[in-house]
Amino acid sequence: MSLKKKIANWLTAKYLFVIRKEQDFSVLGSFNISFGRIIILFSFLFLLVFGFSLLMTKTILRQWFDPVYMESENTAKIIALSDMVDSLSNTVRQKDNYLSNIQRVIDGEGDFDPFLLEDTITLEATRRPESFQPSEATKSILEEFKGMPLDFTGQIEVSNNTFIETFFFSPIKGVITSVFAPQDDHFGVDIVAKENEPVKTIADGTVILSTWTLDTGYIIGIQHSNELISIYKHNSVLLKQIGDVVRGGEIISIIGNTGELTSGQHLHFELWYKGTPLNPQEFITFD
Repeated sequence: MSLKKKIANWLTAKYLFVIRKEQDFSVLGSFNISFGRIIILFSFLFLLVFGFSLLMTKTILRQWFDPVYMESENTAKIIALSDMVDSLSNTVRQKDNYLSNIQRVIDGEGDFDPFLLEDTITLEATRRPESFQPSEATKSILEEFKGMPLDFTGQIEVSNNTFIETFFFSPIKGVITSVFAPQDDHFGVDIVAKENEPVKTIADGTVILSTWTLDTGYIIGIQHSNELISIYKHNSVLLKQIGDVVRGGEIISIIGNTGELTSGQHLHFELWYKGTPLNPQEFITFD
């Protein structure tokens, strides 16, 4: 008999297994099996266990069996911790220099100097939120302001009598760190106040501007009577939209530090009368 036939007979030879009771040797069941069936069964079980183990190492047990996964996870954690340390370090330096600037103002040594911050850190540049999409009304207002000529050679003479019937609320109580200086393109005043301090409108009016700009962050503008417009910049949150009617002293936003041209948490406040900027300190008390 050839070897091939011997192997075939060995694989196909069936063996009967009989299960009997010990007491009376009655047959409870029986089955037959061959070496071929045993090999097929074990091969199937092996493939099943191997496939299941492979699936587990790629999903639930990946962090224990995949060295690339662990390396990438550790690298991501190291980068995140490094960014966090840099951010905290910059924040601490910014607060220290900001407080030093405030102390200089309080001690009467000069106005708020943003260059002291720029010497040690890069000023915070807040990006425009992707979800913020200005309306058509907002775009038209922005275009109108953008095209407005700023000619200071023939400024309009304005006295307190012009607004004698108007009572102005203070938009916020705080310390003025930068005064009105139109010759330096600073058309308002900067007021430093507590964190999350609410900003109030100075008088009754209608919101004509409620948007985001890259330079000044969240900005809101209100049209009052007598062709007067008040503008509030660098807010963290805007609470009113274009078209809203507001009362004097009503909260319209929250003080913030948004925009690229900010040097710390403060409110930049402007007054415009017939296209001409006014010195807010001549009409409003901020302390």
